[in-house]
Amino acid sequence: MQDKDLNRLKLVLVEKKRTGLWLSEQLGVSNTTVSKWCSNITQPTLPTLDKIAEILGCEKRDLIND
Repeated sequence: MQDKDLNRLKLVLVEKKRTGLWLSEQLGVSNTTVSKWCSNITQPTLPTLDKIAEILGCEKRDLIND
């Protein structure tokens, strides 16, 4: 199990005043999938990360922890 969260998706959604349900609808994926990404249980693919950044109007690097 990982000690460190790999993505900041949950934080960026809060900053943008959007929900996981909204993002799942935009991407055409299940809400459960987005929830797993937000909880850092699984990670989105790089092409999906590109789409997420575009939808949220941010840079990919904003979605990833150092």
